Amino acid sequence: MARRKAAPTRPDYIKWLLVAGALALAAVVALYGWQRYVRSHPGNLDLDRSRYPIAGIDVSNHNGKVDFKQVRDDNIQFVIIKASEGGTYRDPSFERHLAGARKAGLVVGAYHFFRKNREGDAQARNLMAAVRGKQLDLPLVIDVEDWGNDIFVSQQTIHERVDRMVQVLRDNGYHVMIYTNGNGYKKYYQGHLDDCDLWLCSLNHPDRVIAPAHRFQQYSHNGTVRGASGDVDLNIYRGSKRDWEHYLASLQTPPNASSKR
Repeated sequence: MARRKAAPTRPDYIKWLLVAGALALAAVVALYGWQRYVRSHPGNLDLDRSRYPIAGIDVSNHNGKVDFKQVRDDNIQFVIIKASEGGTYRDPSFERHLAGARKAGLVVGAYHFFRKNREGDAQARNLMAAVRGKQLDLPLVIDVEDWGNDIFVSQQTIHERVDRMVQVLRDNGYHVMIYTNGNGYKKYYQGHLDDCDLWLCSLNHPDRVIAPAHRFQQYSHNGTVRGASGDVDLNIYRGSKRDWEHYLASLQTPPNASSKR
């Protein structure tokens, strides 16, 4: 005769209720996080390339191997490559991506993902160590955003740490550009970092100038480019080919002429 299973005891009910509650809470948090991501990371914006002839992509280790010659032949002029993050992390594909982009003749820049919980000095040193001795054509980029960066730090502290990172980079002879989205622009850039070039992630048309230094715009997170598999971030320089040439020439002089890299 089969033995009858014992009915769950009250502690069992409580345990399963707690587990179910925890799973429900995790689902709500995940949904909230995804909604924040969608709001802050737009999909696509169709642009007339005849009006914005200078186009680029940004890549990191996440993009895997990239054939930059094919990228160049797909009417791409520049690439901005992840170099570092926080106080110690270095992107493992940075040097490989940099070598490939340079060999293909692309204009090259590097970016650093800013971690709110690390001092600006340490993050500046990490980025400088990653790019030391490397030939770069564009300002060093500090990626300042909230997505994936939710450790609680006061906005005042974030301002101070970003300011410090900018100052250290400039003191060492580097031009600096800030990457952020619409929310980050209002929280971290506007009225605070206006003397830095701005690379804005936005679905608004690039004709809408939101700051005098609004040089670059990222308008898609799921573009397609030959030589790069999967979704690729698409960017444009907000100007003509002549503007682009003048801009690149202006970067030949360090922000502090007496500084040395």
